Amino acid sequence: MDISLFDYYLPEELIAQEPSKVRDECKLLAVNKETKTYEDKIFKDIIDYLKPGDVLVRNNTKVIPARLFGTKDQTGAHVEVLLLKDLGNDTWECLCGNAKAVKVGTKIHFKDDILIGTCLGVFDEGIRHIKFDYKGIFLEELDKIGLMPLPPYIHKECNEDDKSDYQTVYAKVSGSAAAPTAGFHFTNELLSKIEQKGIEVLDITLNIGLGTFRPVKVQDTNDHVMHSETYEITSEVATKLNEAKREGRRIIAVGTTAVRTLESNFNKFNKFEAEKSATSIFISPGYEYKAIDCLITNFHLPKSTLVMLVSAFMGREFTLECYKHAVDYKYKFFSYGDSMFIYK
Repeated sequence: MDISLFDYYLPEELIAQEPSKVRDECKLLAVNKETKTYEDKIFKDIIDYLKPGDVLVRNNTKVIPARLFGTKDQTGAHVEVLLLKDLGNDTWECLCGNAKAVKVGTKIHFKDDILIGTCLGVFDEGIRHIKFDYKGIFLEELDKIGLMPLPPYIHKECNEDDKSDYQTVYAKVSGSAAAPTAGFHFTNELLSKIEQKGIEVLDITLNIGLGTFRPVKVQDTNDHVMHSETYEITSEVATKLNEAKREGRRIIAVGTTAVRTLESNFNKFNKFEAEKSATSIFISPGYEYKAIDCLITNFHLPKSTLVMLVSAFMGREFTLECYKHAVDYKYKFFSYGDSMFIYK
């Protein structure tokens, strides 16, 4: 499909530059994908749309301060590095600014040599494999010098507040270069009320890398290639998801990363199975959903793979109608923006 089919008008002032002051008091567009109707609500009203027996599946990945600024050995040239994926053995897949200056063997020094990186591999689109030398524990050293990887459409300077703001309240497993932003709107109090209503809350993990936020640079969506991202589903969670499927209870994905994890796993086994694996699934119109029944998600960039994923779930024209309504009613968009609950 032509990517222009997933374009929409978005005024610059509707791109959220900071989160809602109270997480669960952002706007919520509650969308019934069967009746093609929608209502303007507040996020904490989502509890009214949840039923006892529903299963809420959230991505418990934790964003690391993955944005680093360093200088090249000898020349002193500035290099920006975004950590994308832990490859093991202190080596990371990274996205480099000024990438042409980073060749195999290039050494990069980060703030008083707290970290020193050596490029081991050069790949397309600014991707580099970098091995890090350091003293102590890597994530602790990273926390001293790294910045939270706020998306480029958030123009404010990253500050200490972002270490908590750009993180879900249930973040647990470190490793992501971006946040599962649909989960931003939950508070611990709201989650407690949801569980008290008889909704089961389950955690899966997908460490978000380039695959989720890489822009589509081709005109035909069939030519787009997703980068892979690692995920884990435990045996306990797989068992509970299969029980819900057998009993006809709704499985509700919190965010597109939970969608991609659940659909990838279910497609592979025709049921849910415990596994540590990777996914490069690209969901666009024509895809038949098998794993999930409902979706909680933010409003995504025009012509992005995430708009395509939502369009596959509730129809392209209806998706764009909902987005137009959100624009008309001054919803906030993207990572720190407002939310949708798409249900049936």
